[in-house]
Amino acid sequence: MPPSNSKLEFPPAVTKFISLYSKHGKTVKRSALAFVVISALVQLRTTLGSNKKQKSRSAVEDAAPAKGRGKKGKKGSGVRADVDLVFLSRLSKLLRICIPGVTSKEFWLLNLFSGFLVGRTILSVYVAELDGRIVSALVRGQGRQFLLGILYWMLVALPATYTNSMLTFLQNKLAIAFRTNLTNHLHDKYLRDMTFYKVANLDDRIKNADQLLTQDVTKFCHACSELYSNLTKPILDTMIYNYQLSRNVGGDGLFAANFIVQVSAAVLRAVTPPFGKLAAEEQKLEGEFRFAHSRLIENAEEIALYAGHDVEKSILDRNFAALSSHVNRIFTTRVWYSMFEDFIIKYFWGAAGYVICAIPIFFHVPGTEATQADVGSRTQGFITNRRLLLSSSDAFGRIMYSWKEVSELAGYTARVAELIQVFDDIRDNRFQKTLVSNANTAILNQRGTIVNDADIIEFKNVPIVSPNGDVLVKSLSFSVKPGMHLLIVGPNGSGKSSLFRILGGLWPVYGGTVDKPNYKKIFYIPQRPYLSLGTLRDQVIYPDTKAEMEAKGVTDDDLLKILNIVQVGGVVEREGGWDAEKDWKDVLAGGDKQRIAMGRLFYHRPTYAILDECTSSVSMDIERIMYTHAQELGIRLITVSHRPSLWKYHNWILQYDGQGGYVFTQLDAEERLRLQEEKNAIEARLIEVPKLKQRRTELEAAIAAAKAAKSPSSASLTGLVRR
Repeated sequence: MPPSNSKLEFPPAVTKFISLYSKHGKTVKRSALAFVVISALVQLRTTLGSNKKQKSRSAVEDAAPAKGRGKKGKKGSGVRADVDLVFLSRLSKLLRICIPGVTSKEFWLLNLFSGFLVGRTILSVYVAELDGRIVSALVRGQGRQFLLGILYWMLVALPATYTNSMLTFLQNKLAIAFRTNLTNHLHDKYLRDMTFYKVANLDDRIKNADQLLTQDVTKFCHACSELYSNLTKPILDTMIYNYQLSRNVGGDGLFAANFIVQVSAAVLRAVTPPFGKLAAEEQKLEGEFRFAHSRLIENAEEIALYAGHDVEKSILDRNFAALSSHVNRIFTTRVWYSMFEDFIIKYFWGAAGYVICAIPIFFHVPGTEATQADVGSRTQGFITNRRLLLSSSDAFGRIMYSWKEVSELAGYTARVAELIQVFDDIRDNRFQKTLVSNANTAILNQRGTIVNDADIIEFKNVPIVSPNGDVLVKSLSFSVKPGMHLLIVGPNGSGKSSLFRILGGLWPVYGGTVDKPNYKKIFYIPQRPYLSLGTLRDQVIYPDTKAEMEAKGVTDDDLLKILNIVQVGGVVEREGGWDAEKDWKDVLAGGDKQRIAMGRLFYHRPTYAILDECTSSVSMDIERIMYTHAQELGIRLITVSHRPSLWKYHNWILQYDGQGGYVFTQLDAEERLRLQEEKNAIEARLIEVPKLKQRRTELEAAIAAAKAAKSPSSASLTGLVRR
């Protein structure tokens, strides 16, 4: 590519450099290509090495689950969000969920999107050529060609605008399609095997699953669809524009331009901040701030009664301050990075572009003689090349900008992938929980046996252990067989509710054997019954649907009879019928809620009913009706209550002492009531003992004082008589 002396005279040094390059051009190109390949291989090896180190660290952490999770253990630094093989592996797994296969709607939607991207690039090349023809006609003064070019410009606007609109439409369709598949997949995991309970109570890795399932999944899906458009199209544009430019300005000029771009891009990547980690940390802090507000709402009554608003305000302010500080740090980082990025992409590459566009004018490029014949031809070539180069520069700039988007996508990918990993770990009974200082890790690492579909409920040497490692009962054994109604009593924190959580599958079995029937044969009624969203009918038949109720042959009249048994049938007419939908937890009083919960029990008619202080808000008459009717239906009762009025409905008792011990024996309600009354009477009399002792001490002191006062007077009187 020798210079054309008739067009421009270069300094001797520049001329010599160009001559040397002309002689050794192939060697220079091959050397540059070899350098690029070797750099890529080194980068790949470095990435693989870091990936192996990370896997080995993870293996060591998994092999020692108890270390670093105690009371004084430090929390981990969080999930990794680097753009490496780990990110690619996570992204691949998530994309297989978003795009199930080649026959899925999402796959063909992606192909259609790709077709429009290719069409948009082809239109851009044509517009660049048309732009050069219009300017050339204007310079030459060819009015007819100019008007014809304007007409073509307006005609090409129709498919161009349609293509742009369809690209936006298909990008949004892809995002919602990805989100639908990913959300359905996560919901299947989240609402299976009590995972929604275990992730909040048995594991400490995720504190804000609601945010991950909503906001983070949405951001991940939008980032994926946007990145495909913002990365695929620029890459395609760069390839097509560079091919066209190589024909217009020659391969040497294009090679020089690409060399400059690659070197500057490498510098730009080297100074790029870790936007992935920053984005992941921002989402984490957002989740903690939202969790603090949710916690305030959940415990509003207790906080208000304690007048703890100042303390809660300081907690909220502290969380928001951490979030605000991190966001400001991101903004500050983006200021200098955006300055450097804009300088490289817009101005440095723009200046290089002008030089490249001038090559056919100042240098002899074979095959371009026809385009350099006159001013009009040179103008047309310059405008076309400049537009192609600007488009190519813009495309490569979008690729560089996409690196920041890829980093942010790595953050969202890490968060969503961690959520799925936690769900899978919980499904396999692998938990990470902060333990108490005296936790027995040996018990936590073992598992007992669960026998489902048994005819009875039986615990055989089962330890009652809380999720944080606190051993409440070392070995519990009892059974509930046909004809037995069990009463469970004991102080708070002794393990009464823990037993139910193990029986319901909420907590793991850390040893022994648990025999229990199918979960549909066990029904649980807490002190504060859960009322779902839906109609009044839904509250009675929960968790059944209306269709399932009708399949059982149950009608609304049958439900009304059930409510009449617990004397709450009037609520149907009062609240507007069975199909009325209200916020039932606020509409119904506490006693009505407990009566509807018992009606729910009578509707389902399970084999076993676990009643946890479920009659605390009703009278003793209603309580008697509830328990006697449940026994008439053949329901075996397991009750937690301290009310002596319930003893007569049970014939066995499981009593905790609060020190890790228990007694399981038959219950004679009348004898126990007699003994309890006698005990209460003795305790009442014993309460008076300290007062009687104190009074006796006071009387003894008064008598002693009286004797002391009498002694001197008697002596004086005796002396006078003698005289």
